[in-house]
Amino acid sequence: MNTLLWIVAIVAIVFFIIGGTVKAVSFLLWVAPILLVIAIVLFILNRGKRV
Repeated sequence: MNTLLWIVAIVAIVFFIIGGTVKAVSFLLWVAPILLVIAIVLFILNRGKRV
């Protein structure tokens, strides 16, 4: 019974880590396109000032 408790605890910790990682990746998938658009706009604005 003690071994079963350890296995359940380890599985719960692994699921917790995977859940947190998926949540972080989901957040980054929303932030990345916004940062990409900002970078493209700044690139175009800086390029226009040189001409």
